[in-house]
Amino acid sequence: MNTDRKQRIRKNLINYTIFLLIMGLTFYTVLRGQDWNQIWEALKGLSLPCLLLILASALFFVCAEGSMIWYLLRMINPDSSGLGKCISYSFIGFFYSGITPSSTGGQPVQLYYMKKDGNALSDSSVVLMTVALLYKFVLVIIGCAMLFFWYDPLRSYLRKYFGLYILGLVLHVVLVAVLLAVMLAPEAMKRLIFQIEHFLTRIRILKPSAGRAEKIRQFIGGYQDAVYFLAKQKYRMLLVLGITFLQRCSLFFLTGLVYLGFSQQGTSLLTVMLLQASVSVAVDMLPLPGAQGITELMYCRVFSHVFSQACLMPSLYVARGSSFYFLLVVSLLVVLLNEAVRRRGETVKDRQCLRAAGRRYTL
Repeated sequence: MNTDRKQRIRKNLINYTIFLLIMGLTFYTVLRGQDWNQIWEALKGLSLPCLLLILASALFFVCAEGSMIWYLLRMINPDSSGLGKCISYSFIGFFYSGITPSSTGGQPVQLYYMKKDGNALSDSSVVLMTVALLYKFVLVIIGCAMLFFWYDPLRSYLRKYFGLYILGLVLHVVLVAVLLAVMLAPEAMKRLIFQIEHFLTRIRILKPSAGRAEKIRQFIGGYQDAVYFLAKQKYRMLLVLGITFLQRCSLFFLTGLVYLGFSQQGTSLLTVMLLQASVSVAVDMLPLPGAQGITELMYCRVFSHVFSQACLMPSLYVARGSSFYFLLVVSLLVVLLNEAVRRRGETVKDRQCLRAAGRRYTL
């Protein structure tokens, strides 16, 4: 087993351990002292059509990102991966983002699989960065709109979590600014990459290589071309922005479906969606795998006057279970299936090479 593979396995084990520890602590905190008979009775009252729509909304959230990856890749290179592959990249990204702090593990793994499938690294980088930029940009727009046009209700519902909301919004604005700077200032990006490469070489993590510098220049060149190309596709980018908005709202609508599924009354569907959006703004950038713990805690506080006391915890289990844990399980299955198909393909290819070599030897 080579060193890179050992390091990757060790890093994954650390991520899994941290994830499971936080998940265990979250479950313990959320489930402790609950009246399970009351919760079960409430869950039995959940509308089945609403439950199916809830799961469909969750799946739409991930599949919509895959569709955008496919659309952007095909804009740059018509011979890139198909829609099914791009949707699998989205599920893979969701899984590794869910188990790593601040969702940092998703994009590197997506890039790895996209490169393995023959997509240019520069094209894939631009596409994933564009998707991430639009994803955060939409949340910034929604967050700022709520802050300016829904200030009093927002502060009333969030109470002591209003400061966390402001912090989350500021972090999103900073991230959007950084992503824009990286995409629109490729020369600065080039200098940054060379500085990182020089530093890693100096501390002997990387070996000196003239070929590496040329590969970096080729990557930056391809990156610049892809950015310039996308910048010219204004109407198509507006379409992608619209899909991103629908994708974001699908999770907010999911909580609204939970509200309707439990036959709750007294709060408008729009208010429920806005409150879920406020939770997302507050916790999305926190350095916790899947924002576990704080999401559940904030949900209980924010929705305590929206859901009845009997339905508050069941609504949390359904909303959070479908939008995160359900998708995490589906994403894990996609990761395992992808690996199995890839290994089978490599095995078949190796056998074909051996047969070809055997025929040449016989001749």
